[in-house]
Amino acid sequence: MAELLPTIKSPEDLKGFNAAQLNQLAAEIREVLCNLVATRTAHFASNLGVVELCIALHRTFDFTQDRLIWDTGHQVYPHKLVTGRYDQFNTMRTKGGLMGYPNPHESEYDLFMTGHAGASVSTVMGLASGDFLNGHPDRHSVAVIGDGAFPSGMVFEALNNAKVLNGNLLIILNDNKMSICPRVGGVADYFDRLRMNPFYTGFKNEVVKALNMVPVFGDPTERFLAQLKEGVKAGLHGGMLFEELGINYIGPIDGHNIQLLRKYLEMVKTQKGPTLLHVVTEKGHGYDPAAEDPVYYHTPPVLRKSDDSCEAAPKSSGGSKAYTNYARDAIADVMRKNPSVTVMTAAMCQGTKMEPLRDEFGDRFFDTGICESHTVAFAAGQAKAGLRPIVNIYSTFLQRSFDQVFQEVALQDLPVVFTMDRAGITAADGPTHHGMYDIGYMRLFPNMIVMAPGDADELTEMVNFAVSVDHPTAIRYPKTNAENISRDRQPIELGKAEVLKQGSDGAVICYGTQLAEAKKAVELLAKDGMNVTLVNARFAKPIDSETILPILKEAPFVVTVEEAALMTGFGSALLEAANEAGVDASHVKRLGIPDLFVQHGDRAEILAELNLDSLGIAKVCRELAAAHDQISSQH
Repeated sequence: MAELLPTIKSPEDLKGFNAAQLNQLAAEIREVLCNLVATRTAHFASNLGVVELCIALHRTFDFTQDRLIWDTGHQVYPHKLVTGRYDQFNTMRTKGGLMGYPNPHESEYDLFMTGHAGASVSTVMGLASGDFLNGHPDRHSVAVIGDGAFPSGMVFEALNNAKVLNGNLLIILNDNKMSICPRVGGVADYFDRLRMNPFYTGFKNEVVKALNMVPVFGDPTERFLAQLKEGVKAGLHGGMLFEELGINYIGPIDGHNIQLLRKYLEMVKTQKGPTLLHVVTEKGHGYDPAAEDPVYYHTPPVLRKSDDSCEAAPKSSGGSKAYTNYARDAIADVMRKNPSVTVMTAAMCQGTKMEPLRDEFGDRFFDTGICESHTVAFAAGQAKAGLRPIVNIYSTFLQRSFDQVFQEVALQDLPVVFTMDRAGITAADGPTHHGMYDIGYMRLFPNMIVMAPGDADELTEMVNFAVSVDHPTAIRYPKTNAENISRDRQPIELGKAEVLKQGSDGAVICYGTQLAEAKKAVELLAKDGMNVTLVNARFAKPIDSETILPILKEAPFVVTVEEAALMTGFGSALLEAANEAGVDASHVKRLGIPDLFVQHGDRAEILAELNLDSLGIAKVCRELAAAHDQISSQH
């Protein structure tokens, strides 16, 4: 039972805690995290790893004046607990409750919603610069960034610019040897070498201080001593990469020792110029199963809670198959058939279920780290060399490579396949992770083919179709269990829709995997005596004008359905096609996501609020039919 946490209304309350109480607080935070994951899925291992760091930061700085950004924000739970949100913590990731990421609407201690990695160094630099220009030069700006996010190109752009900064900037490198999956690349190897360096900062500083006492005049012996001084500095100072960029490097230090962390944080507060403090932590620290398997325990299934501990949940081997799995299996199948097909992901090997492909196709599988722009440009290079690369990235993260999709892929008309996982509503992850915009940002480019399957088997067919096309293609699918619709399937043809049912009383045209809900809606309407056409659009670009425009001309009403932003989405594409053809579209109602950021909550509940479930689609159809009948009766 927590004793200290209920007493914390703000981080100011930590000032009265002694060392023993701070350690007790760390234990209580871990217990509360365990209790949460015993009730629902939530980010777990990453939060366990930063408990002591969070306490030390709030004990050292005053973040009502100083600035703090967590990158990426999924490890923000301890921060929420020590900033007065303990009483609300049981609402985490539920509709109307606390967000699983920083949220400025919840607290003054959350400055940005940080659901994408790599932006923290740039934003804290902006905060530090703004505070300096606004007459607050004594404020400190702190970015906590993991070693998995650190290789992001944006981070190095910021580091390159840090030397010219006016203001107090502290970058805390939270080094736990992980992203969500084990991190990859040369920067990861560099951090490994730094972590293994036996010379810690205190000793190094003493050596350099002693050598600085040696005067340098012109005598050969003294010149030798000066050269020795620089040689020792280079040999002992592991962070030379950062030092050469004008950034003070300190570390590595133990990230689970609160007193040590406080000592170093107090020290770096006095440093002039930008400083990087290298902190070594263990993802999953304090809970052995999570420490041993931090990938599985990043967002584990609900744990089993006993009176005194959480028991590890058994790994599921059955249950419904998700669209992610269908995409993975389809990609594996085309890779077996075609040796020119490659696949790449940006640090989301576990999330996209790609581990079997990594193991089977080692030389054709590429995890590029959290570097989406690089990934897409890399894929373009492979395509130019004659390969057939598949870029498998979450919809919301692929946004980070918008320019490369434009310049390196679409403009060159290269056959890169984009399989966009988590397209649509991602439930408890909230607005930073909903994949709402990919239809719009993909279909605006010439040469791009934009598809969405109506069900699971169609996703498999589309992957096979995409690798056979000599143009860039994009396929979107949601984070949910897959469904299949029994029917006489029409084969995938470029730009051709599929008509599942003909009717004269109206039409529902669905783009994507809400097709099952649309079909249920049409069946509900049939019970009311309404005979409604049902179309599986399949393509947002090129749109099937030959099939769809006659329906627009003849149907009393048309409802388009898409699990995406309405602005620039499939419904917009349909209206554009109607406008080009001079077809009246005033009777078209578009269902999708309006011009707002959808908050976190249960997926089914969110879709129902947006009228994107069967009941909502049927309700809208009835309303449109009634309005049409009223207008007809007046004439």
